[in-house]
Amino acid sequence: MAQVMTLSPAGVRLGVLPPLALYVHIPWCVKKCPYCDFNSHQARGDVPERAYVEALVTDLEIALPDVWGRRVYSIFFGGGTPSLFSAAAIEALISAFRARLSLAADCEITLEANPGTFEAEKFRGYREAGVNRLSIGIQSFNPQHLKALGRIHDDGEARRAIEIARDSFDNINLDLMVALPEQTLAEARADVDAALEAGTTHLSFYHLTLEPNTLFYRHPPALPDEDASAAMQDMIGAVLAARGYAHYETSAWARPGRECRHNLNYWRFGDYLGIGAGAHGKLSFPDRITRTVRYKQPKEYLQRAAEGRPVQESHEVGRGDLVFEFMMNALRLTGGFPVASFIERTGLQIAVAEKPLREAETRGLIARDHERIRPTDLGQRFLNDLLQLFLPVKSS
Repeated sequence: MAQVMTLSPAGVRLGVLPPLALYVHIPWCVKKCPYCDFNSHQARGDVPERAYVEALVTDLEIALPDVWGRRVYSIFFGGGTPSLFSAAAIEALISAFRARLSLAADCEITLEANPGTFEAEKFRGYREAGVNRLSIGIQSFNPQHLKALGRIHDDGEARRAIEIARDSFDNINLDLMVALPEQTLAEARADVDAALEAGTTHLSFYHLTLEPNTLFYRHPPALPDEDASAAMQDMIGAVLAARGYAHYETSAWARPGRECRHNLNYWRFGDYLGIGAGAHGKLSFPDRITRTVRYKQPKEYLQRAAEGRPVQESHEVGRGDLVFEFMMNALRLTGGFPVASFIERTGLQIAVAEKPLREAETRGLIARDHERIRPTDLGQRFLNDLLQLFLPVKSS
């Protein structure tokens, strides 16, 4: 259990609650990738689709008192590989959400999919069910790199998946990775060119990192050095900017007006109700901000949901943690954030962060005035160094 820091009654005062999103975690995948530290579990045989749909609906119903009357502006089906579920299952879930929540008329509904799970009829079914944005886990168009990453698809299947997706969706994101094992700058450029050729509305380029509790962490592959990785990042930014994509977040580029609303809500420190195995959530109330975590293992989650208690942990976020958590999200945005939004979303005055802000400004990591704070180019490149300045000091 995480340590609970209790605020005094005057610690947080939120005049307006932030926008609310819904995150739905579907934990199964065909194969666990060696770099993945998400709560994903290799499917062995058929996944318990019907039971899990019922558990998700139960989970939502238990959480309803905490979000009653609030409008939901986006829904995101993440995983794992949500496209393992049938279109009928996704339709049942979206129908259940519509019956229990107030969804915005233009609610963005995203579903993550991997090329190895694509079927044209199934994806038309997702669109008819209400999914209006697709995020495809391509990772690379290079067959050798796909093999090194443990992906179940090849480059031909990646391109075919995009073709199928474009038949039903006009709002599509491609997830790709950079600084892959033994990747060269020319190979990274070839991936960028292939992604641009696909003509999708949104591109995400994630730097491969070796996360604990992964196969790559235990058996590290040979990765490009810092200079080579930086050259790849600079190349990606320059090429995408020249083709009209706006770099609005550390890893995200979009056509004008096609930014991911769900992820923007995270980065702007909005609220999100997380349901499903291992799902995290953040909810604001007039006098506090809380975080929740559902039971992680799918079998245990199914059991706990059936018992009416799917939440494993719930705690109130302390004052020091609020500053760090806000900055950890908002400083990922290349345009930074309005000072007023810090006050509105945390219930705190910006003065509580003055010391680390001054240090960040002195080191050239941020630029600020009385209205806005944003990371500089240097701050974007050394984002972890910037964020560490805001880590709360824990008393012994």
